[in-house]
Amino acid sequence: MSKNIERLLSKNMAAAKRSAIREILKLTQSPEIISFAGGLPAEASFPVEDIQLCLNEVLETAGTKALQYGTTEGCNELREEIVKHYKSQGIEIGVNNIMITTASQQGLDLTGKIFLDPGDNVIVGLPSYLGGLSAFRSYGGEMTGIRFDKDGMNPVALEEKLSELNKINKLPKFIYLIPDFQNPAGITYPEKRRQEILNIADKYDILIVEDSPYRELRFDGQEQKTMFELDKSGRVIILGTFSKILAPGFRMGWVIADESIIEKYVTAKQACDLCTPAILQMAVAKYMQKGYLKKNLDKTIALYRDKRDLMLDCFRKYMPEGVSWTEPEGGLFLFLNLPEGMDAEELFHIAIQNKVAFVIGKVFHCDGSGANTMRMNFSFPTNEQIIEGVKRLATSIKAMM
Repeated sequence: MSKNIERLLSKNMAAAKRSAIREILKLTQSPEIISFAGGLPAEASFPVEDIQLCLNEVLETAGTKALQYGTTEGCNELREEIVKHYKSQGIEIGVNNIMITTASQQGLDLTGKIFLDPGDNVIVGLPSYLGGLSAFRSYGGEMTGIRFDKDGMNPVALEEKLSELNKINKLPKFIYLIPDFQNPAGITYPEKRRQEILNIADKYDILIVEDSPYRELRFDGQEQKTMFELDKSGRVIILGTFSKILAPGFRMGWVIADESIIEKYVTAKQACDLCTPAILQMAVAKYMQKGYLKKNLDKTIALYRDKRDLMLDCFRKYMPEGVSWTEPEGGLFLFLNLPEGMDAEELFHIAIQNKVAFVIGKVFHCDGSGANTMRMNFSFPTNEQIIEGVKRLATSIKAMM
């Protein structure tokens, strides 16, 4: 091995950092620690028997095809099922608007690969999904954060920032958003806000990347139209995944966009992994054809609604005055705000001593702000762990106060 491996690294790799969330998860492996840190689906939501049936059927009826290389775009059976899935939501697309990815994280990585040169600008939310920030930074992207209000990214602040960047010829390549049950904040953008941001993107002729991993996991409230559906100019790219609505072990997602954009994703993916495993695509297609997706989603939604409600009830009961939180209409996360001046990173070490963990909110802020914030996951822990974990967390906050 080279004596100085650092000398050989690319500039992008030399600047790369390991995922803060993945590193935190290593600290929570002890069975004594109750973790609200990961973005893990509940294992009780995994339809093991239905998946086994579908895998067996694929092997029995199309075994050699399932074990062969597939097309980069993805198997037609699965893309056709995704078309039907979106049509049921009132969204008209064709199979040529879809490419299957190896989970949506690959979609984020390919987005950076396709659109970003070192120094290019990307508009993101404050806060925003760490996996997206990491993917864009790995291609030299520079993040510009826009503050949220209760309805998501503030359009006035967005317009002001784009006007400022336009004057110095630094307009971003795209705006990165998670409009439904945003990770980490749990906010859902109302349709009016989505349209306002689309209008601004039209004005400055920039793309929108609509990350949509949780859209189907709605517990309450009114379903909002996707930005892709509202878009009239073909500038919105949707990233979807089966990780949160079926099982993350499949590592399967998709990109939806105008055909001319999908062509670029296909070219980029060919240089990456050629294709997503055919056997897994065919099994998921079979799963959807049998109507299992909706059946299991109904169970998962009921399970997660109860978990969210329990966590919110525990917050109201145990949290000290001055602590606030979001109340999401769906998804897997809520965001907790400590009083100004308190540091969630300092709290984390106290909490670990009390055997409870969360994700420090600062890692979701591209500008280093958010020191008094934290992300909480309610989908994975058991009801008993939610109750006891919130008690431990509240005790930790009181001790720090």
